[in-house]
Amino acid sequence: MSGPGRFGAVVTAMVTPFDAEARLDVDGAVTLARWLADHGNDGLVLAGTTGESPTLSDDEKLTLWEAVAAAVTLPVIAGSSGSDTAHDIEITKKASGLGVAGILALCPYYSRPSQAGIAAHLRAVAEAAGDLPVLLYDIPIRTGRKIGREVLQDLLTNVPNIVGVKDAAANPSWAARLIADVPGIDLYSGDDVFTLPLLAVGACGVVSVAGHWTGRLQQRMCEAFWKGEVELAREINARLLPSFLYETGDEAPNPIPSKAMLRELGLPAGECRPPLGPAPAFVAEAARAIITELGDDLG
Repeated sequence: MSGPGRFGAVVTAMVTPFDAEARLDVDGAVTLARWLADHGNDGLVLAGTTGESPTLSDDEKLTLWEAVAAAVTLPVIAGSSGSDTAHDIEITKKASGLGVAGILALCPYYSRPSQAGIAAHLRAVAEAAGDLPVLLYDIPIRTGRKIGREVLQDLLTNVPNIVGVKDAAANPSWAARLIADVPGIDLYSGDDVFTLPLLAVGACGVVSVAGHWTGRLQQRMCEAFWKGEVELAREINARLLPSFLYETGDEAPNPIPSKAMLRELGLPAGECRPPLGPAPAFVAEAARAIITELGDDLG
């Protein structure tokens, strides 16, 4: 069986805490990052989608990466790319000098480029990262484009610092084929509900949303699976399903529920910036039910 990837088994895509005026809460981000480090997380992704990256200025992203990377010993991965290649090259170069351990390179969103355009964009971001390892982020439901299998194979095989994929394509059989075709890559589940199915085909862990409050349980699930204790892994996964279902939905998209959960736990979060905005009341109620059910396994 497989085992944890270079960034560990459980990497949480951390929310970005804001204060009551929706300003970046740097001290809160440091506090939250340290809490996650103490509660089952091996690494953190900062300024990804869960971190509300479209609402963050470049200065806010750079401040966030530098502050958190200096405050924790676990690897910090910078979500430095979006849909503007020239911009993403520049901010990735800046991120590379701030103590981060890696780069998360997103398939360009909204403009829906060709596969050749996607490949050129991801190559450019990887080059800008210098010696830092790069995870490609494949999430077609948000970007409008699936990174093609041939493009992924080529990038993973021929660009030395592209080391793996955060796979949120919801297709374990497709992931299995990629792992078979490019042995040794770090394929992380990018969707909590697919983590156990992807472990079964060779994934090395998860870049998680629910890891904000289920990091230790997810560690136990991964460890059980890799030890061959598959039934135990299935039991833990069943306990985690309510959290996975809670973390996003049409009435409260990610990261609204995660921030509500953190507020219930007394941790820095704040509300989401527009257009996501404040959480509906039912989200906090659902968070309290999950906290009660998980009990001592919370965190």
